[in-house]
Amino acid sequence: MSSAGNFQELLNRIRTGDAVAAEELVRTYEPELRRAIRVRLTDARLRRLVDSIDICQSVLAGFFVRTAAGQFDVESPEELLKLLVTMARNRVIDWARRSQADRRDGRRNVSLEDADGQVRPLASQQEGPVTVLVNRELLEKVRSRLNLDELKLMEDRADGRNWNEIAAETGEQPNAVRMRLTRALDRVAEELGLEESRG
Repeated sequence: MSSAGNFQELLNRIRTGDAVAAEELVRTYEPELRRAIRVRLTDARLRRLVDSIDICQSVLAGFFVRTAAGQFDVESPEELLKLLVTMARNRVIDWARRSQADRRDGRRNVSLEDADGQVRPLASQQEGPVTVLVNRELLEKVRSRLNLDELKLMEDRADGRNWNEIAAETGEQPNAVRMRLTRALDRVAEELGLEESRG
């Protein structure tokens, strides 16, 4: 991605569900993203529960859904990497919190070992990132869980309309419209298991 124009073209292609563009983005950013995740997975118990690829896939799935919905305005490759690393950091924190809560709750007597004494991973074993991320069914699941107002916001953003244009049409402030879509996507991502609960 040699220029800003090429980078924006790549993001626009991703918004339309272009599998080749998604593969290019994964090929470019996945190694650095996984490296950033491994640096943050310092707890040995946590590493037994979740692997860097699980978190990477979850981050990329969330990114692709939210990009297709028009939530992210990323201007440069550096800004994209920063966004992905931030999402990964938050996902590792979510896993660590959940792991701590599971250990503190005395009512939970679930063994992390299988019958052979091997530690069972709690993370789901998913298909490769591109297979999951570019799957139009995932985007359709997201769309089906949005109400009509939220769906219109998503479609307006996916069509390239900026927050000011959408806000002028709805009579709201741009930030309020943006937060409404963000909250809707947070809710749906949690419902679909793309992201951990923030609660």
